[in-house]
Amino acid sequence: MTASDRQSHWQTVYLTKGEQQVSWSQADPQPSLRLIESVAASRDASIVDVGGGASRLVDALLTDGFHTLTVLDISDAALTRARERLGAAGEGVRWIARDATLWQPEQVFDVWHDRAAFHFLVEEADRSAYLDRLNRGVRPGGHAVVGTFALDGPEKCSGLPVQRYDSVTLSRTIGPAFELVAQEPHRHVTPWGATQSFQFSVLRRK
Repeated sequence: MTASDRQSHWQTVYLTKGEQQVSWSQADPQPSLRLIESVAASRDASIVDVGGGASRLVDALLTDGFHTLTVLDISDAALTRARERLGAAGEGVRWIARDATLWQPEQVFDVWHDRAAFHFLVEEADRSAYLDRLNRGVRPGGHAVVGTFALDGPEKCSGLPVQRYDSVTLSRTIGPAFELVAQEPHRHVTPWGATQSFQFSVLRRK
């Protein structure tokens, strides 16, 4: 799938489906919030939510006192939904409508968070491009918190194939610039009551 096809797919999803019509919706963004809190040295930590879309994680981070926040997503419609929901509270957030495989980070972050974006990259070239941005976008000593479908998770999401991981295969894929420091399974319940198996890995930039 080309970057243009990806952008068109996700733009259509967010223009045609509401929050309760997509499987990844969460009212309480766990375990992402807790894992970010576990590695952020202070509320001044710079955090990027890659593939953040219309997620409520940014709301929770702002409520928790974090204030140096960037949300990146391929769909401008998704970001618009989040901006409108937050209103004035989101004025300090940096919103970037860009494919993560094409984005050029203009800074290094303390925490890079990705819940269910990386696993859509099923082609090696796309994974390589994403990992190049990850390696450049996290400061030494910073962390990546990455959630993907687990090995027993769904094979597709939103009609697209995914690459499933456990913490070992994810760490191996991300490469030697990061070391795995924590991992946990997570059972996500969709708005219609189905259960999906995720894994979350926390990796430290060397």
